Amino acid sequence: MRIIERFSQGRPVFSFEFFPPKTPRGFSGLFDTIAELKRLEPDFVSVTWGAGGSTRRRTVELVTQIQQEVGITAMAHLSCVGSSRAELSAALDRLSAGGIRNLLPLGGDRPEGYEPPADALEFASELVEFIRARPGGGELCLAGACYPETHPRAPSPEDDIRMLVGKWRAGVDFLITQLFFDNRDYFRFVERARAAGVEAPIVPGLMPVVSVKNIRRMASLSGARIPEPLSARLDAAGEDDRRTHEVGVDWAAEQARQLLEGGAPGIHFYTLNRSPATRMVHQRLRAL
Repeated sequence: MRIIERFSQGRPVFSFEFFPPKTPRGFSGLFDTIAELKRLEPDFVSVTWGAGGSTRRRTVELVTQIQQEVGITAMAHLSCVGSSRAELSAALDRLSAGGIRNLLPLGGDRPEGYEPPADALEFASELVEFIRARPGGGELCLAGACYPETHPRAPSPEDDIRMLVGKWRAGVDFLITQLFFDNRDYFRFVERARAAGVEAPIVPGLMPVVSVKNIRRMASLSGARIPEPLSARLDAAGEDDRRTHEVGVDWAAEQARQLLEGGAPGIHFYTLNRSPATRMVHQRLRAL
């Protein structure tokens, strides 16, 4: 099924994101997580795309296995970084052969010293156009990434919205936000996107905090701001992992509740390949 069709069923769309593990043990643990989360009946799951060739191959293998063997609709990320157009075409052919009809085209994070292939694409909008121009490309469902607090490399919020409009016009069907912790950022962003003519569903992406060190590092990399009330609660938890977990679940559950009540079309959970915090937040939402 094309994921965009799920947004017309009159209920929130829930989804989970994973990344390809680097070891066989990691894969075993991931499929334990997927088995636990499958019980929550997600509408789809997504798998990230790394800068290295082996990671890319694992993405193709993983989404295919999830969809064909586990029975969950799977969406593959696909990045411009490090791939020629021929390599992108080959990856798309492998995904198509595996029955994958849902993709998330990305510009991608450029590592330090990155030198792109001669014919590489640079922006997500170019990759969307590239996919749509392929035979059968019009039948795929394409998602797009967006940034409530502005993309870290965007010169300004206005430029960021212009890039978003470019993705929308190129042919994305729905959007998933980068992680954020203040719902006001999401609602302001949606208003600006709608004012610019973007009509696609905009799904908020949430990450329940389970580690103070990790979340501060990821917030720094993504540009996400940690609100003072959340920061204070995490500081009060100190090095107590159980209390930190409770704070993270409480905050994410309340975020999700307010987002859905405010009209968000669903929630996309960044799981870090773990299930407990995501399951707890999801269960609280189902209890509403």
